[in-house]
Amino acid sequence: MWRDPGAPADDFYQVRPECTDVPKSKFRIKAGKTLSVRKWQAAFSPEGYLDISKTLSRIHRGGIHPSIRGEVWEFLLGCYDPKSTFDERDEIRNRRRAKYAIMKEECRQMFPLIGSGKFITAPVITEDGEPIHDPLVLQEANLDMASINQGNDCAHDPRDKKVIQWKLTLHQIGLDVHRTDRTLVFYEKKENLSKLWDILAVYAWSDIDVGYCQGMSDLCSPMIILLEDEADAFWCFERLMRRLRGNFRCTESSVGVETQLSNLASITQVIDPKLHRHLETLGGGDYLFAFRMLMVLFRREFSFCDSLYLWEMMWALEYDPDLFSMYEEPEAAAEKSEGSKGKPKSIRQYGKYERDNMRNGGKSSEAPLPISVFLVASVLKDKSPKLLTEARGLDDVVKILNDMTGNLDAKKACTGAMKLHKKYLKAKKQ
Repeated sequence: MWRDPGAPADDFYQVRPECTDVPKSKFRIKAGKTLSVRKWQAAFSPEGYLDISKTLSRIHRGGIHPSIRGEVWEFLLGCYDPKSTFDERDEIRNRRRAKYAIMKEECRQMFPLIGSGKFITAPVITEDGEPIHDPLVLQEANLDMASINQGNDCAHDPRDKKVIQWKLTLHQIGLDVHRTDRTLVFYEKKENLSKLWDILAVYAWSDIDVGYCQGMSDLCSPMIILLEDEADAFWCFERLMRRLRGNFRCTESSVGVETQLSNLASITQVIDPKLHRHLETLGGGDYLFAFRMLMVLFRREFSFCDSLYLWEMMWALEYDPDLFSMYEEPEAAAEKSEGSKGKPKSIRQYGKYERDNMRNGGKSSEAPLPISVFLVASVLKDKSPKLLTEARGLDDVVKILNDMTGNLDAKKACTGAMKLHKKYLKAKKQ
């Protein structure tokens, strides 16, 4: 979504005037540090090969100018290979848009509200898959029973457990869409809310093992704003979920993010043993109080603008040039022309955080921890004096962490995370 390059960052994510309690952004574009339109365009060869190493350090120093944020994110999240040409990316983009259209039509056949410009916040079927005849439900959907039952004629059996599971999530998606980023002027238009609902509904069907979980709307919302084409926004979100879907995988006994909470406990025990002991004494040794920070990547702790700045810094620091080939389907990867491989990868093409892992053997011995875990550890370390002196119970811990909402500095948090990461790797070697 291209806009005036001279506009200040906050103009892209306007907050409704009446929302006075919304955290103010601490991030401002700084000349010479931010990845500008000019610097971004200069990083491409005439054929379209991208020198990703030129952009990573600049993103880490000052983020990305809002007018190019969407297209840069597509590279950072592995939607495109930096070694591809303009023509190859156009081909991939068109192929993905066609694939999204097919998936969306499949969903529309099962539930005709998909793609209608509307969305639902009420249940439409029972746990057994029976349509709900409540007039209020039908009124909200603006559908009659014939439309609700349209799925009977589609390729999927409406009694199929997968279909029932998917339809049961639709109203929860609607409830979350209705309250996601509603302070932003962008979401005053119902069609934008509907676009968010459509993408999440299609994703829930495409990833039936995880489906939809609360928090995904917070992760998807920026994609809708940054990428004008709905299909492009979907694939950007899908790539982000490749990283994060493990957080949302639930079993009868555990939630996926618990693994990261366990890692957070181990890190804090190494870098701030006194705080760790204090939290254990308070009954917080499972670190569940940090659940939300990891689940939605600080979307609630930072202003909208600052959270985007934080994300792109994280992705630049963690960047791996093999992302595209790891994510792309094997048959699609095999179709890549031999001439698009470009120069061999060098360590400069990796993000700084990833380079540190490689130098310390983390990449070969075990899967490296995501930088988000060290970001939370950095926040806890920063709040350690307050937590040690004022927290007399878990409620106090939660209150102290909630009080920092809107008062965090994204650049400071990332810098702190990198320092703790080095300290942790050093301690593990000893």
